Amino acid sequence: MDILRSDADCGESDIAKFYANKTILITGATGFMGKVLVEKLLRSCADLNVIYLLIRTKKGVDPSVRKEQYFKCVIFGKLLEKNPGIVDKVRVVKGDLLEPDLGLSANDTNTLASNVEVVFHCAANVRFDQPLRPMVMMNVVGTLKVLRLAEKMSQLQALVHVSTSYCQCNESVLEERAYPAPQNPFSIIEMVETMDDEALAEITPKLLNGLPNTYAYSKALSEDLICRYNNKLPIIITRPSIVTAAIHEPLPGWIEGVNGPTGLMIGAARGVIRSMHCNPDYASTVIPVDKAINGMILCGYQRGKASQEKGNKQTGVEFCNLCISSKALMSWGDSIETGRRFFYETPLSFALWYPGGSIKKNYYHHLFCVIFFHYLPAYFIDFWLLVFGQKPFLLNVQRKVSMGLKLLQYYTTKRWEFRNERFQEMSSQLSLLDQDLFDTSVGQVNWETYISNYIVGMRTYILGESEDTLPQARKVLRRLYILDWVSKVLFFSLSFWFLWTHLDGFVERSDAFIRSSLSTIYHERNSTIHV
Repeated sequence: MDILRSDADCGESDIAKFYANKTILITGATGFMGKVLVEKLLRSCADLNVIYLLIRTKKGVDPSVRKEQYFKCVIFGKLLEKNPGIVDKVRVVKGDLLEPDLGLSANDTNTLASNVEVVFHCAANVRFDQPLRPMVMMNVVGTLKVLRLAEKMSQLQALVHVSTSYCQCNESVLEERAYPAPQNPFSIIEMVETMDDEALAEITPKLLNGLPNTYAYSKALSEDLICRYNNKLPIIITRPSIVTAAIHEPLPGWIEGVNGPTGLMIGAARGVIRSMHCNPDYASTVIPVDKAINGMILCGYQRGKASQEKGNKQTGVEFCNLCISSKALMSWGDSIETGRRFFYETPLSFALWYPGGSIKKNYYHHLFCVIFFHYLPAYFIDFWLLVFGQKPFLLNVQRKVSMGLKLLQYYTTKRWEFRNERFQEMSSQLSLLDQDLFDTSVGQVNWETYISNYIVGMRTYILGESEDTLPQARKVLRRLYILDWVSKVLFFSLSFWFLWTHLDGFVERSDAFIRSSLSTIYHERNSTIHV
């Protein structure tokens, strides 16, 4: 499959025809998924009218300058080489989800309200370790502002909202339907806007009610909020699972950011992570970013097509779980072991120790390993760094690693069941051309090849390590392997020596203790008989 075809190369595509001459608004376009969405729309739906990107000013850089920087991203390289004028279809609108009325000028608001036909709302705070206030302000209040803007859009045919498959973690099965939030989203917004940080922190655990973090909670609130616009807007809520590196498009293995499994992989490859609490038999609920983006574009197409057929701005909220069936996924155990094997073939240029360790099904086994293989070595190395006048750092690294593992283990120790009938059916209703262009199938995925490309992509696009660094990286890995074995031999030799040299004394003390105990029992018994 030629992954860099444009619509012009591919004949008649129903999806491309739908998006032809459409005006699109995208929030969160500078994020991982947002960039892939923009690239895919420009390449496969090249006849669209305009894509407006809602981008905030950053560090004093004007949005127009950010547009130039935006298209310097490697994923746009081949697209721009083939069609450099395509960037003219992208316009930057200065805005911010945290500002009143999205920070839009009156002129920009009128332009968007008069012209936009499809909205992709991708912007979100995706951190798992944030307090309640920033999560609600970005993910809930920000969504409310987008909905209010959408109400003004006279030409709107579809609003695609990006949620998460983990928005209802207390449910045993996530169906493609609405779920009520734990609390009224408007009440929570009022609470966040009026309460101080200390009071919010105290009440947060009660509000979460078993949800793992404020991110999942904010997404549940956002969905409930959106459902209150059921009779006002044509909306479809998409729920991707754990979004990982691209399988084909825009580049095999392309990844950005170190959230989720990517950060875990880097930590393990550097030898910092030696243990992970995980059930190796459960399915790794991941979805490659290009599969998720194709699903979002299909959702916008089908929701917009329904609006066109039944009258412009056909209202209602629909749902689509962008997930891969468990049977088609690798287990966590197989994924991690496969990744370890490929890391030995394509190691990182820098590592603190030889990559090793394993996943632990039992939490207490994992905790034991964390103490002895994460924290004790960190204390030891930091101590010697202080002795030699260097700044200690490994203990802080391990604290961050432990926090990351704690956040991730909720998802790797639980069996997840996401219903995805709609996601599967969407592709079957398409022409063969569109099934190929906007591929969401995973039945023929070679997961070993995918993981291999994932690791190469991580080295290349996140760590900036080219293929030329591999020979030196392999030398470093061999040295660390030898050092690891020497350390193990020394440790066990010293342990054996210590036990051997102290065994006689231990036996003598044990014998004396037993004799003393027996003597005490004998005298107590005689005293009792005498009485």
